[in-house]
Amino acid sequence: MDTTALDRNIWPGLAYDDPLAARAWLTRLGFEPGILVEGDGDRQVQHSEMRWPEGGRVMIHSAAPDFPSVAGSGNVYVVVSDPDAVYAAARELGAPLVRDLKDEDYGSRGFTVTDPEGNAWSFGTYAG
Repeated sequence: MDTTALDRNIWPGLAYDDPLAARAWLTRLGFEPGILVEGDGDRQVQHSEMRWPEGGRVMIHSAAPDFPSVAGSGNVYVVVSDPDAVYAAARELGAPLVRDLKDEDYGSRGFTVTDPEGNAWSFGTYAG
């Protein structure tokens, strides 16, 4: 079975208190900004998307009481071909390190950091 199309069909969504700052942080880490639908009132961003250049997207939006997500409670794994380069970018950003860059017994090389609001971002070569 060709899973290429399937790999594009799951897009995690993360809530942020300041989603515009999150988008800027993710851009500096290597994501490409996608659609941005601004909100109104207390909701700064209704919907937005960030694309990883090697494939995949994540949706970023404002935390809001009418939507069941809490800022800083997400965890995303991003498959990358060069985790060392992403690691260097994360360290340059001052991203808090949760799991240092290392080779795993199961064949992946990767690391985990948290963004400014506490969401965990893992980057590695593991592709299933």
